[in-house]
Amino acid sequence: MLPPSITTLSLFGIRKGHWRWGLAQMGTMPLRLQQTPGLQFFKLLGSGKGRVFSLTPDFYLYGLMAVWETEVQADDFFNHSDIMKAYQKHCNETWTVKLQPIKAHGLWDNQSPFVPAADTNIPAGPLAVLTRASINLRALPAFWKHGKETSKALENAPGLLAAVGLGELPFIRQATFSIWESEPQMMQYAYKNALHQQVIRKTRQDNWYHEELFARFRVISATGTWKGRNPLAII
Repeated sequence: MLPPSITTLSLFGIRKGHWRWGLAQMGTMPLRLQQTPGLQFFKLLGSGKGRVFSLTPDFYLYGLMAVWETEVQADDFFNHSDIMKAYQKHCNETWTVKLQPIKAHGLWDNQSPFVPAADTNIPAGPLAVLTRASINLRALPAFWKHGKETSKALENAPGLLAAVGLGELPFIRQATFSIWESEPQMMQYAYKNALHQQVIRKTRQDNWYHEELFARFRVISATGTWKGRNPLAII
């Protein structure tokens, strides 16, 4: 039996004064990544200046979401590739978390990139969640109005270890990645938080999205720092 694929999320904190290099990678790096052995799916992502949602871009923080055929190929990329050497040269910090899909539904550019292993169980420890959507243009004002409110609710949620808002395309293609101490705490926010539930109902009633994806992951490991620390140093 083939080993399950591995998913990684990397965050790159660009050095002061190197923002032009960081921005340029959004256009030039995909071709290089397409030639990387074992890389089955990837998305280069920008970010906003807020903790989760923000209309103001942050030119000093970028992300890379990737799915690898094997963990060995992922390790080889992060430890030895010229791409990572370039990022390390232009970054004051990098952080990478390894993930194993537990549950996923929806599409990302008409693909289902996160395939859970057949025997994957909900872990007792930290759990990661990715929500991603392509927003209908007519729904943009409502999305961003309520996005600020849900961002505050998420930031204050008990059990949240880390959260970041990322996007492929400013304002229109948005994603939130969060890590929780446990599944019960994540579920408490997802299904008991009144503001979050209100927004979920509006997305359905008003058809905000023309494509969306929701995925949960078991956290395998995390290396490096994000905002000066490793938020998963406890595992």
